[in-house]
Amino acid sequence: MSAPVVQLSNVTKRIGNRTIIDQLSLDLQPGEVYGFLGPNGSGKTTTIRMMVGLMKLSGGEVLIKGHSIQSDYEKAIRQVGAIVENPEMYKFLSGYKNLLHFARMVPGITRQRIDEVVKLVGLQARIHDKVKTYSLGMRQRLGVAQAIMHKPSLLILDEPTNGLDPVGIRELRDYLRKLAKEEGITVFVSSHLLSEMELMCDRVAIIQNGKLIDQRVISQDGPAADALLTYRFEVDRPEDAATLLSNHRTKVENGSVELEVDRESAASINSQLVASGIKVYGFRVLSKSLEEQFLEITGGETVG
Repeated sequence: MSAPVVQLSNVTKRIGNRTIIDQLSLDLQPGEVYGFLGPNGSGKTTTIRMMVGLMKLSGGEVLIKGHSIQSDYEKAIRQVGAIVENPEMYKFLSGYKNLLHFARMVPGITRQRIDEVVKLVGLQARIHDKVKTYSLGMRQRLGVAQAIMHKPSLLILDEPTNGLDPVGIRELRDYLRKLAKEEGITVFVSSHLLSEMELMCDRVAIIQNGKLIDQRVISQDGPAADALLTYRFEVDRPEDAATLLSNHRTKVENGSVELEVDRESAASINSQLVASGIKVYGFRVLSKSLEEQFLEITGGETVG
């Protein structure tokens, strides 16, 4: 595994006697989309503010490409592009002129690079129209284009789907995954839309009361062949099926048998049931959604 793009080591934030962030440690890898989840008031925005140097740390360290955000701010922040909520643009200018204006403030950005990012976010057809004619989704994509023009290693997005309709959310999700894959950018995104995070992210972290309480991989390619999953077999004689599968821990419910096995074993069990004269009407994986897992982990607190 290559060196992490971002390392948060025991990051802590105290305000008075209250601890907002409590020894938070995370590593973000190159080219991954990393989701940051937590209930309202859990410390997500505070963490992001510390990552970009807008808020001082009370303890710990944030390293971006090996540079400390506290002691080597200019080199660290040069690796970062960020959008907090809705990107701010000059609405009376075209999308292209907004990007050109920003490019003049950052050395080394060429017109060729502007054209590259416009194509990457799919705004070629509207880039010369005034921003005031853009939908919110298009403004978000223009904001992403602006944030990545200087080729950052890290793109931070705080609630980027706020106010977007389902089409805009899907477009943004697709562009972020494309960015991670084609540009190798690490995307760090907080959101309250858990179903979208499940589709967008490679990994997610869940914080509660300022503490990291869980971190998990979300596979975009489905579970590994040897992963243990809960399967439900719908059969005509569930009690007989459970007896036949007595070497497994089974649960009989509503004309079906449930058990936890890997994918190869599930196929073998299906053949075993059929060979024993038990009719199998179908079998499927019972998987918990990210939302169900989140509510289970946080004790039912709402995300925000």
